Amino acid sequence: MRRCGPPLLSPLPLSFGLGLQEEKRESPGGLWAVPAAAYTVLTRCLREGEELVVNHMAAKIVENVCTTVSHHAQGFITGEIGPMLWYLYTHSTVDALRVTAISALCRITRHSASAFQSVIDKVGLPAILSSLGSGIGRVQQHMLTMFAAMLSSGAHLQRLVQEKDFVTRMIRSLESPSCMIRGKAFLVLVQVMMNNREMLLLCCNSRLVMYIERDVRKATPGREQQSGNEYLSKCLDVLIRHIVQELPGILGDILSALGNIAGRKHPSTIQAKQLKQCLPMMGVVLHLLTSQIFRPQVVTEEFLVKFGALLHHITSIDSCGTSLDRAVGQTASEELIRNTLSAVEAITQHLSVMTPHHSTVVDSILPPLTSLAFSKNVEWRILSLRVLSEITLLLLSQETVQEGRACASNRLLSLITEALLPQYESLLLEPDPVPVYALKLLVSLTEHNTPVSKLIEESRLLPAIFQVISEHQVNSLGSTMQNAVILLSNLTGQRDTNLQPFYQEGLVELLQSLLMDVGALYLVGEEQAGLKASTMLLSLLEVLHSVLRSTSNVVRQALQSEKGQDTQAAEGLLLINKPLTDLTSLLIQMLPNGDPEVYEMVSQCLSLLVQLYGGNDPDCLRPDNLLSLARTLEQQPHPKQQKQLLRIVKRLITSRGSSAGGLQEEGPELVQILQRLAHSHRPHTDLNNSALAVEILKCFGC
Repeated sequence: MRRCGPPLLSPLPLSFGLGLQEEKRESPGGLWAVPAAAYTVLTRCLREGEELVVNHMAAKIVENVCTTVSHHAQGFITGEIGPMLWYLYTHSTVDALRVTAISALCRITRHSASAFQSVIDKVGLPAILSSLGSGIGRVQQHMLTMFAAMLSSGAHLQRLVQEKDFVTRMIRSLESPSCMIRGKAFLVLVQVMMNNREMLLLCCNSRLVMYIERDVRKATPGREQQSGNEYLSKCLDVLIRHIVQELPGILGDILSALGNIAGRKHPSTIQAKQLKQCLPMMGVVLHLLTSQIFRPQVVTEEFLVKFGALLHHITSIDSCGTSLDRAVGQTASEELIRNTLSAVEAITQHLSVMTPHHSTVVDSILPPLTSLAFSKNVEWRILSLRVLSEITLLLLSQETVQEGRACASNRLLSLITEALLPQYESLLLEPDPVPVYALKLLVSLTEHNTPVSKLIEESRLLPAIFQVISEHQVNSLGSTMQNAVILLSNLTGQRDTNLQPFYQEGLVELLQSLLMDVGALYLVGEEQAGLKASTMLLSLLEVLHSVLRSTSNVVRQALQSEKGQDTQAAEGLLLINKPLTDLTSLLIQMLPNGDPEVYEMVSQCLSLLVQLYGGNDPDCLRPDNLLSLARTLEQQPHPKQQKQLLRIVKRLITSRGSSAGGLQEEGPELVQILQRLAHSHRPHTDLNNSALAVEILKCFGC
């Protein structure tokens, strides 16, 4: 064979060039017939026992000839050449020969998938898949190309698209550092999904979405094209487009399966089989909605309408109107509800996705969610309340209403009035952790919308809210208390709010107690407790400011009015709020805290408090408070802030009358700063501040 081989094989290398001309539709300059004996001899050169050089030359000739799309390659399409090349690949110890053998097999497979199919039939799919773990990148590329060719041709189609190990192996190929390998693996997965949609669930559970997001960031078109990024980008586009197109069908199948058993207590065997096949695919929907790549592409008007229909099915299942447990079991039923609610939550957390579909969300999503908020299942109640909080915070915001969506907001208010608030007391009074989520929803409802606050006041929920506060007051920095205080801040902060119902529930005593506790924690300044205390303190100060501002307005109106009725009302209000004077010393101590936001609220509250009550607290001018006022005056260089502080000091001292003269010895630091202000001639110093400082010094007896 070695003697006769060269003359017989010489036409084959030449046929490569002729094949290239044939591809370009150029005339090869006459007919060139390759003897059948040449193909026979070359095939024998691939067999075991020949020298490695002969094996390599023969494999190289097959590779070159089959690279072209010409009739010359057809002579190699036989039942035995595939297994021969595979044998060379698996048994050779020379990497160059192994790569050539697998490359030749890949070229033949492009012409006929039966070549690769014969290899699978002989050695088995597991052996083929194990070769994907080869450390040779070109081998992996050729293997993926052959699988893609087989799937596109339909050969072994049903077997491959049903084989979970095959799909898992493709997913594992996405960990390769090679852009070409990852791109080819994506294309193979597209072929699998096109023929078996259910494999999309396995792919998602195997982190396919994560791999897509990673490579979308890396595969910028036009960047590092030599490394295969442009090819990878195109492969990703094909995969993403296919998955997005599959989602409406997946959701439609789920709705169809649930629709067939709606209202039925005993689903049939066929219906149960359909449910077991379709419902797990809800996991795919959840994976896509939690992805920043897919979410903007799949959330459309049509999708939200279908999702609303799905939520209505969920409410029927939850209320036992539809018996899903009998068909798929309790675990699968709960998993469907959990995935559905989590999917809604994933949508609501992104403003850009929600905003264009404001009306659809109100009409399709919110009604069933409101029903689920009163589910007997604690987990569904919590999930629904959490999602409702996110949605309402967006839909009732001033920015959204100003964008011309007032009609949808009005429908939302009707839904709140008719379906939510009448039953809401039961949620507030449930065991933990339901109240914290119920309060959070009320916070969202009242954050930007005055009508909702009025509705809550009229719904007689205040007693339940104060009961929750009373039960959780031991943990003053807990989530329940924080949400409850923020809610009180929202409710009392509205203009023209009638505070009498709040007073009847003990608002003043509550404020005094909570501010004492939280203020003490804030002044201690521990890292974790201090951070929580700061947030809680601001909310409490907002409530206190609203109460004092309302009282101040009533007192001012009474002073301007000649009616005795107004005076009586003002005196009654001052008497109700008098316990708040016990907070004067605490507020003074919090002035030099260094936090601008806290200082602003504390100074405003203290200013209103001393305007209304003066130095009613006998301890308000003790030495440590005088020192705190001195430090604050020193820290605040702005004339406006100094003026406010000086007025506070003056009001506190003048309310002491003749006993103020002895304060000079108790507050030497304050006296020194006042003297400096009184004699300051800096250009930016407010002359009124100097005059105020002089008046205060006279009260000190200086």
